[in-house]
Amino acid sequence: MRRTLRWLQLGGRQREFVLTIALGCSTAALYSAYQRKPLYADTGNATGSWNGKSTVVSHDDPSRASGKDDKRTTTATLKDRLARGPLDSGPPPPPTKGHSVFDAEGDSPSDPLQAWQYATERVAAASGNFSNFDTTSLREKIKGLLVPKWIRQLPDWMNKLQNELSMAPWSLSWEIWEEAHDPEVNPEIIWDARVRVGQDLCQEEQAFLKKRQKSTARALAKYIGVPETEVDPEDVPTIGICGSGGGLRALVAGSSSYQAAAEDGLFDCVTYTAGVSGSCWLQTLYYSSIGRQNFLRIINHLKDRTQVHIAYPPALLSALSQAPTNKYLLSGFVEKLRGVPDADFGLVDIYGLALAARLLVPRGGLRVSAYDLKVSNQGFYTDRGTQPLPIYTAVRHEIPDAVGDVERLAKEARFTTKHYDYFQWFEWTPYEFYSEELDAGIPTWAVGRKWQNGDCIWRDNGLALPELKVPLMMGIWGSAFCATLSHYYKEIRPILKSSGMSGLDTLIAGKNEDLSKVHPIDPAVIPNYVLGMRDRLPKTAPESLHSASHLQLMDAGMANNLPIYPLLRPGREVDVIIAFDASADVKGDNWIRVVDGYARQRNIKGWPMGAGWPPQSNTQHQTVLEVEDAQENSPARVKRLMTPSERERQDPPDLGYCTVWAGSKEERHEYMDEPVPRQIESPDDDWHLTSPNAGIAVIYYPFMANKKVPGVDPMESDFLSTWNFVYTPDQIDKCVALARANYEEGREQTKRTIRAVWERKRALRLQREEEAHEFARSWRVKRGTAHLRRNGDVGQGDQFT
Repeated sequence: MRRTLRWLQLGGRQREFVLTIALGCSTAALYSAYQRKPLYADTGNATGSWNGKSTVVSHDDPSRASGKDDKRTTTATLKDRLARGPLDSGPPPPPTKGHSVFDAEGDSPSDPLQAWQYATERVAAASGNFSNFDTTSLREKIKGLLVPKWIRQLPDWMNKLQNELSMAPWSLSWEIWEEAHDPEVNPEIIWDARVRVGQDLCQEEQAFLKKRQKSTARALAKYIGVPETEVDPEDVPTIGICGSGGGLRALVAGSSSYQAAAEDGLFDCVTYTAGVSGSCWLQTLYYSSIGRQNFLRIINHLKDRTQVHIAYPPALLSALSQAPTNKYLLSGFVEKLRGVPDADFGLVDIYGLALAARLLVPRGGLRVSAYDLKVSNQGFYTDRGTQPLPIYTAVRHEIPDAVGDVERLAKEARFTTKHYDYFQWFEWTPYEFYSEELDAGIPTWAVGRKWQNGDCIWRDNGLALPELKVPLMMGIWGSAFCATLSHYYKEIRPILKSSGMSGLDTLIAGKNEDLSKVHPIDPAVIPNYVLGMRDRLPKTAPESLHSASHLQLMDAGMANNLPIYPLLRPGREVDVIIAFDASADVKGDNWIRVVDGYARQRNIKGWPMGAGWPPQSNTQHQTVLEVEDAQENSPARVKRLMTPSERERQDPPDLGYCTVWAGSKEERHEYMDEPVPRQIESPDDDWHLTSPNAGIAVIYYPFMANKKVPGVDPMESDFLSTWNFVYTPDQIDKCVALARANYEEGREQTKRTIRAVWERKRALRLQREEEAHEFARSWRVKRGTAHLRRNGDVGQGDQFT
């Protein structure tokens, strides 16, 4: 312990000197051993006494034993010996005569002075070896082996980055901030904006729907194989595709699924695409100069860019310190730090920076486009209705303060205020940033500026801040690590239970309500656009929104890993939802089933209640045990246990590669009853889709193992983990092949479903037209009869009338 403390007390240079000496001594010893001549056991003396003595090797010539050598002769002899090297073919040294150089016959110095001279000569020779040894080169070699090159370059990178962000004149940050005040670079800084309050869609989206309807009519005719003249734009089903979260797994698998749909002609019939986490990254790439609205191009781009981890320092620091990528990536961060000083700059922002450096930079890093940095610029591809409208999602975790008088609150605010934690959904489109719960939104190009009373706050120079950049958005959309402690515990709970820590598991599970309110990592923030709008917001708006200066947003997968809620928004009137679920545990999470609660809360008609992975019904023995162990054995409870909602199917099979459910607009079951979903399993069940009262059709594609792609299983393959950020080209090919194989399994069923929905809408339109025609005809008849009666009553008619 004393030696350890003494070592810690040494300074940095002292430690380096000591280590150099120690390494030098060790190296010299190895060098000396390597240079020695071999010992030949050719002496005629008895060897029995050797066992008790230590071995001594002599490199001295016989002339040294006579004591007549001077210092010059000794040095010359040593140099000659060193020059000859260990592989010299000269005669071997004489055999050892004793165990000590002074015990050897004829080798003892004649007097103490000669002995001292002899000893000092040997020390001088050893010192010469040390003086000729290059310790500096050895230290560099050892440092190169132990310390990576990028760590040695880290100070230079950091100094360069610090200089660029110093806001000194003509530095990178100074240039970015100057362009933030230039309307030619950022025209939105001179545009005025106000908060729009209402449940209807914004005008830009309504105009998009009209144009997209004409485009999808032609695509639908080609997809289902009918003449274009038979497809009326009014009959075209509004189709929404949603991709799940799941990091790079969702990004790669989603690219393959969308590509398969595009090759089949289905993607051209789609009106909306919605994403969570990795699927948001996919939409960003699709509407960029990298993807160019081509999913094959995106897949090839991922093969080039995902072989290196997003947080690998050399690649990240190189992108941040070299042009043109440094300005491309850092512009949004400089604008946020300078324009909104009170906004926190945290881990999510750095995460978004790393994501953009890896995914939004093409190979080589020279073809970056600043046009890709704004979500509002994606309207260039959707304004004419030639591409689907992308929807990006995030959530805000509302955690109310602890209530005091629960009974009074239950009476006064029973139906207006929520007293439990929940997630609020927010959505981005190229046109608007909106929250359905708040019934309020702002233009997408105005996200990032400050707000008060529904108006934006202009800066002192009379300008507004530019739009919040995509790298910051990517961090928000994919910030799954901002989960609560409850979410983290779900990840490690199987490990605890399998390790025999059931007691600890029970203890932690009992605190789940408290754990669900704690976020170890703070979410990212954007300015609160509803600040000061208490009188214009719904009464259900949480109290914290009226005082918070910023909104804390995170990955929408905290609430539901499938972005179905935005597709159910009134006004969008989606007829078919195609869900590509690449979640970590598609069966265990069962995100489709979670939508039932949202549909009940929002009173959404047409959603197929009960859709999702079927729960396994209890066996008869388990049911009997539940009845016997029940604390209250009322007849109603016994009946509920003995006749579950799945009694029609004792053991419902798991879902396949493609499952279709049909909703209904008829009166639903009672709230507490478990609905039986209407699953379309064969063409004979298509009448559920063509019925006049049919609701939303849901087509579900889970990302799971397929025999056609052996060796790839999302539940077992390590590279398909959500937290894996390194994919080789071979792994991408395997993931792409699996997603494509799953789509092929349900390709015909999907086409049959969409055709059935089109036929239903077509029949309803023809029926409405027939009814309108009949009404007009009867109205004209009645009008003519009334005219005759009126003329007869007043006596103005003649005999011809």
